[in-house]
Amino acid sequence: MSTPRLNRKLVLEAPERVSDGAGGFTIVWTALGEIWAQITPGTGVERAGEFVTLASVPLKIVVRGAPVGSPRRPKPEQRFREGERIFRILAVAEADSEGHYLTCFAREEVVA
Repeated sequence: MSTPRLNRKLVLEAPERVSDGAGGFTIVWTALGEIWAQITPGTGVERAGEFVTLASVPLKIVVRGAPVGSPRRPKPEQRFREGERIFRILAVAEADSEGHYLTCFAREEVVA
């Protein structure tokens, strides 16, 4: 594996359940920190709904490695944010045998 070019600053966010005061909860996204990454897009797909069109693009996002259990290690229930863009993390795997980098398989969904 060649050394990735980590040229995009992303914010790693985790979901947090917050009581809505009526016995339920809402999801609030909490920033865990900034991470430099390389983003490689896959092939996009467009699905038409009754009222909206949903465009979906799979992505490979490479970040520096972090040990299991570290708050800097992305998890599937988390997401990355770059400004207004949101990248939902689907899976995480080591990108190299030494664990220097992680590959996050993610999806950006845009409602058009």
